[in-house]
Amino acid sequence: MGASLETMIPGESRKGGFEFLIYRLHETGAEQAIKTKITEFSPDILAVAGGDGTVHLLAKIMSGTPLPLLIIPVGSANGMARELRIGNRIEYAFSLLKNGVIKKIDLLKVNEIICIHLADVGLNARIVKRFDRDVKRGMFTYAKHLLAEIFLIRQYRFHILIDGREISRKAVSLTFANASKYGTGVVINPKGKLDDGKFELVIIKPFPRIKLLPIAWKMFRGTLQTSEYAEVISCNTALIRASKRTVLQVDGEVIGKTREIKIHILPGALTLLVPPDTEN
Repeated sequence: MGASLETMIPGESRKGGFEFLIYRLHETGAEQAIKTKITEFSPDILAVAGGDGTVHLLAKIMSGTPLPLLIIPVGSANGMARELRIGNRIEYAFSLLKNGVIKKIDLLKVNEIICIHLADVGLNARIVKRFDRDVKRGMFTYAKHLLAEIFLIRQYRFHILIDGREISRKAVSLTFANASKYGTGVVINPKGKLDDGKFELVIIKPFPRIKLLPIAWKMFRGTLQTSEYAEVISCNTALIRASKRTVLQVDGEVIGKTREIKIHILPGALTLLVPPDTEN
């Protein structure tokens, strides 16, 4: 949390007439420490100042509880804040303490790991792994690693059980999407709604390298479902077995390589404080 944010909080407190307690996130023991602070302070609203990784941690802690969570976007990747139309606007996020509305959204469980946003295996997960090791952030850094990976594209055979229906697909990536877009704003899941009790399995089929830009253009325009190389399936549960081990990432965190992925939806599991015009 930057000094400017710490300066803002007392001013917002005086303006809004609320008391506050600041907990600075530490690398070890944070989960239990946050639970203890919540019990001691008994807040009406829990605000998380950070990026997608920090939001993921708080979603894990707050899953199944009625305490509303407000996202204040100060991370290097603010995908969930973007999804909720908060974007990177810190002052606007503070205004939601007064003007926000309560909204329950779904969560996913991916191999027993809570997922608030997006998880995937294959191409994007490998890009995230590269991105995670880079000291730089932002869309240009992501694009750099995308271009590096595009010459090493690997395809997998996936056997998939979706809500009891079995299918088999060759693919370069599978995305398990609660939300609609990556932190960069690229739309991977045009059908994405955070509160519809379903998630989408987005299958990107093997494609010629010359098709990368047309596919990327459709993603930026939110029309990926019209591509012959994409398939989007709404579901409640999925069991996926890959032909070989592949990298799994959940909410931007690389979990490791796996051959089996189990996903199911947790309807209405997280309570958020969001802008009043949030439709998703």
